[in-house]
Amino acid sequence: MAGYVDMSVKPQIYVSQWDFQGSSPQEISFKTGDRFQVLEKSGDWWKAVKLDGHGCQVGKNGHVPYNYLVEEGTVEEQPWFFGEVSRNEAVSMLMKEGNQTGSFLVRISGKKEFLYALSVRAQDTVKHFRIMQNSKGKYYLNNVIPFPDLNHLISAYHEKNVSQGLILTTPCAKNEPVAYDLSPVPLDEWERPKEEFTLTRKLGSGNFSDVYEGCWNGRVQIKVAIKTIKQGVTNTEIFIKETAFLKTLRHRNLLSLYAICSVGDPYYIVTELLPKGDLLKYLRGIEEDEVKVDGLMDIAVQVAEGMRYLESKKCIHRDLAARNILLSQNNICKIADFGMARIIKDDYYVTMSKEIPFKWTAPEAIGFGRYTIKSDVWSFGILLHEIMSLGMIPYPEIQNGKLLQFLKQGHRLQAPPRNCSKKLYDLMLDCWNENPHKRPSFEELKAKLESLANYDLTDASPKQP
Repeated sequence: MAGYVDMSVKPQIYVSQWDFQGSSPQEISFKTGDRFQVLEKSGDWWKAVKLDGHGCQVGKNGHVPYNYLVEEGTVEEQPWFFGEVSRNEAVSMLMKEGNQTGSFLVRISGKKEFLYALSVRAQDTVKHFRIMQNSKGKYYLNNVIPFPDLNHLISAYHEKNVSQGLILTTPCAKNEPVAYDLSPVPLDEWERPKEEFTLTRKLGSGNFSDVYEGCWNGRVQIKVAIKTIKQGVTNTEIFIKETAFLKTLRHRNLLSLYAICSVGDPYYIVTELLPKGDLLKYLRGIEEDEVKVDGLMDIAVQVAEGMRYLESKKCIHRDLAARNILLSQNNICKIADFGMARIIKDDYYVTMSKEIPFKWTAPEAIGFGRYTIKSDVWSFGILLHEIMSLGMIPYPEIQNGKLLQFLKQGHRLQAPPRNCSKKLYDLMLDCWNENPHKRPSFEELKAKLESLANYDLTDASPKQP
């Protein structure tokens, strides 16, 4: 795993930021700066033992969430390094109480042109800067002053302006990493008894399934979401086979699947619970004077990245819409209900928002039931329109029964009245090409959306070395 130590070579692990009370089979208590030896990497919870200053074992073995640990002596150990976070997530964290002008973080950019980005708070806004790397492997914000590593670069801009009147002060305050996006059991223990789960509150319903908030009373007690599927919709063999595929899908922009229960009626699919709710509700709650276009664009990029991953795994969603995108801490987007079409034939899944997917569905899927990743691209175009229009209903004056003819006549959604550039609307139109083969891939969509994101210039504007 990139960024983590090879245990057979250098088994010392350093915990950089957080406190945690672990569980199962023995409890480990640790604080910032403790060092560990990892005994076994198994799923999201690694078996470890704490070390003292001499490298000797302290106490008993226990399990620690893998995302609480970083390799000692690497850039991940630095308090300003936040790893794989999005622009929107960086803005959300930097604007929180406790940060001030000059508070900053370094994040992985996710772009091919540059590996890292520097995000800095400047009063009531956040500026983003590309950290480039030259042919000699040195880092720079401009080609006048290259630095041998990120540590030297960051140190220099504590004294030198990163832009006019703005220098780096203190690292952004870090949140404790959350455990709810980690599976409490290894993947080889995917099948769990229903007795471990308690249904507490109904969240939504569909033709053949219901969704509940629940509690997992297993080795690690956490709140979860539980989709119940009636046994008559599919048989046990198909359910186990298809969910076996779903459990292999692991990505920060996908809802984490925890477990299944295939014994008895109904079946359970257990996932992480995201109490912030769905993207549609979030969009409709934004006031016009609070709109930040770069934040909306970041949401679009995150969904495109999640769908790019599903595309690479040849997984078709079939119901991609704002109502099926959930939000976690710092507005990280999580695609939900991916792959459900492999388990249940439920074309008209109903959530609490009372929306149906008909107006999000590609013409070839409406007319002939031809669902492909390219029909998901069509749906993504509708989702883009939802994002930039702050949750407008598509084709509000067109009845479902007349929509297919409307589309065959060449009509499409008009550009959102605000927040949408011509380039972005052209991208939506590309998604709505009548010929599925001429629609872009999610790989292309992610790259094009990222190219529309703006980065600030340093006082000495970057040039190619």
